[in-house]
Order: sequence, then C-alpha cells, then structure tokens
Amino acid sequence: MNESEKPPKSEPFYRRWPGAHRLSDGYVIYWWMEILLVLSFYGIYSTIRNANKSNPPLARRHAYQLMDWQRTLGINIEHGVHEWALNIRPLIIASNYFYGSLHFVVTIGVAVFIFRKHRDVYPLWRNTLMIATALALIGFAFWPLMPPRLLPASYGFVDTLAQYPTFWSFNQGAVNEISNQYAAMPSVHCAWALWCACILVPRMRHWWSKGLAALYPVGTVITIVLTANHYLLDAVGGFIVLGIGYLAARILTRAGRSSTSKPSVPIAAHAS
Repeated sequence: MNESEKPPKSEPFYRRWPGAHRLSDGYVIYWWMEILLVLSFYGIYSTIRNANKSNPPLARRHAYQLMDWQRTLGINIEHGVHEWALNIRPLIIASNYFYGSLHFVVTIGVAVFIFRKHRDVYPLWRNTLMIATALALIGFAFWPLMPPRLLPASYGFVDTLAQYPTFWSFNQGAVNEISNQYAAMPSVHCAWALWCACILVPRMRHWWSKGLAALYPVGTVITIVLTANHYLLDAVGGFIVLGIGYLAARILTRAGRSSTSKPSVPIAAHAS
C-alpha cells in the first residue's frame, strides 16, 4: 500500500476536546483552558504580591529617594498636579473610577478581542502580559515603595480613593487586610495599559479608535498621578517591564509563530 492509499490519521484525543482552536502553525489552544490559566496565574500573582508585607519605614525611605531622583530629572510633578486636581471634584471622582475599574475591564476586553479576532498572535501577547506582571513582583519584593497618598500629611497628598466616591478603597476592611499597599514600583496599571495599546493601535480600522487606544496609557499615567497612587517613575518602570516581557515572550513563544497567514479556526471546522 502506497502513501496515498493509507487511511488518514485521526486527530489526537486532546484535539477533540471542546473549545479547541488550531492556529495556523498547527498549535491548538482552548478557550476554557486559557481562562483557567489566566485565573490561576492572577491568583498566584495576587497571593505573592499581597503576602509580601513590606515595612513602612523602608517603603518611606524609598519614596524619599525616588522623589530626589525625580527632582534631579526635573519631573517631580506629583504634588503640583495632585493639588490642582483636588480643586476639580468631578475630575478626581472620574479618575477614581478610571483607576479602580478600567485596569481590569479594558485588559480583559482586549484579551478577549485578541483571542477571537487575531488568535495566532494571542499566545505571544498573553505571555508578554504574564512575564511583565511576574517581573513586577521582583520590584514589589525588593524595592517596596510608599505611594504619595500614604506619605506624611505635610507632603500635601490626599488618599482620593478613601475620601471621594469610587468602587473600592485600599482602606476598606477586607482590602486593607489583604493588600500590599507598598507594591508601587513598577506600576502594573501602566504596564497593562501599554499592553492594551500595543495590541489595539495596529489592529483598529478607524483613526479615532486608534487614537483612543493610543491615549489609554497616557490617560492611565495621568490618573495614577492625579489620585496620588504612583509617582511618574513608577509608570516608566511599568513600561520597562512590559518591554522586557515582550522581548522575552518573542523568544519563548512558539505557538502561532508560523510564517503562514491562514486564519485560525475551530478544530471542528476541519472535520466538516
């Protein structure tokens, strides 16, 4: 029997599981497995982040040191911007809701978008986000940093999440008990926001949607300063860890890296 007469090999059993999608290079991913992976990763990240309770004196010394660096660079703008924003109550309230909600809502939305519409590059960008977020834990563990809102009152900062309307506050009972409030460098908010923009800008069809996507990380930087949750250099740190995460993911990710441009389709479609 020659090769052409041999019966076709059946798909491996794991490729027949529900929710399977084959990428253009043959790799298979599952939507439900991705959800489990992301939830597990975030659970482990949160546990490690919040278990590392830093001592306030060290975090305060790091804050003073960072502000000295920013003065040297001419970018120690947090107090002036924050003080100006406190005079505009609607701006502070809007910034609170921005800070407390979009961080998760937009990131999840973009992850769903890239999985559904551009699945071949999904593994690369998923790994980028995970590596960058894991790298942030190193900063939290070895360089705890007191955010502006927790500095002594003489510095003139206000904890806007505690004193103005929002969804939640670090000072709420359960949140205060489990949260590591000195996990400020780098800013994961800014890292995730830039991740969203890097995915959306080249894939949006209209100029206005590209513009909104590009402005999202800019708005995030402004928000973290207005609400006194971060320093400007925290945002720079967030952008740096995302860049490192992307470079590492480019090396480590194999799925979806085929040179072919065929769209990924559900496994079931191949049998029909």
